[in-house]
Amino acid sequence: MLRNLRWLLVAPVLVFMLLAIVFFEKDRSHEALWERFAYSDSRSVELNEMPVHYRILGQGKPLLLLHGTGASLHTWDGWMTELQDSFQLIAVDLPAFGLTGPHPERDYSIPAYVDFVKDVVDELALDSFALAGNSLGGLIAWAYTAKHPEKVTELVLLDAAGLPGANAASDKPPLPMRLAQNPLTAAMLKWFTPRFIIKNSLLDVYADDTKVTDELVDRYFEMSLREGNRQAFIDRSNTSTLMDTSLLRSIYQPTLILWGAQDQWIPLSDATRFANLLPNDTLMVLEEVGHVPMEEVPSKTAQITREWLNKNTRQHTQVD
Repeated sequence: MLRNLRWLLVAPVLVFMLLAIVFFEKDRSHEALWERFAYSDSRSVELNEMPVHYRILGQGKPLLLLHGTGASLHTWDGWMTELQDSFQLIAVDLPAFGLTGPHPERDYSIPAYVDFVKDVVDELALDSFALAGNSLGGLIAWAYTAKHPEKVTELVLLDAAGLPGANAASDKPPLPMRLAQNPLTAAMLKWFTPRFIIKNSLLDVYADDTKVTDELVDRYFEMSLREGNRQAFIDRSNTSTLMDTSLLRSIYQPTLILWGAQDQWIPLSDATRFANLLPNDTLMVLEEVGHVPMEEVPSKTAQITREWLNKNTRQHTQVD
């Protein structure tokens, strides 16, 4: 009996030591990650004590791009390449992610994100622009549009979050969020970050597993280790994203809804729910595509968006 008791006391220590040896990862400094992942045209501006990382590329109608949870502005690389000939593309790392890093007050509520977007818009002196967002970025995009309708000319939602029960068909959050919501595993996540969790998450959000390359996994993995980002992810995962969905009915801007039919994180049925709530929408479902269409099939989604934006711009000009 005494031997069994000793084993029960020692076993957790041995498990902890094993985890420390195998999965312990030090934080990566902002400077080191900037050196590795910033672009030649990357910019940084201090906003509310955060070094906000953003890019501006191309000329023409401004198009502001917002990424989702766990991602960074790199998720829009394909669009930056495809659309820079016709649009002024602005991509930004949201607080808690990428090179921007944690919010100084650890506020990851949707109203705080909407205020962040307002600060970026004011800093860049954008009078009006089209706004696109994926997943969490899609939720922030439609919440911003509802609050600041005078700024947004068109809205593009790619597998957007924000509807009740909108996480997964099983009605459970993705595994990384479930780990972050459990007090025991959350404490461990601040120090132990298995690369395979990042890879498995990417395999979940891509329909085509062959596109989940080592380079892609490395980028997501390294960005998650930016100083403060692991605690920020835990905070973000434990912050409610519930919003008043009646706000969607107030959005009069033309809205393009792009949805991956194989999305495992937010069900395809939510695309129809968004379409029913938005009064001026166009819904397009992409077969054999997952949760991040702009990253998985950038050329296809960029071309759809280009044609849709050009059509709405021409119609707006004719009306004026």
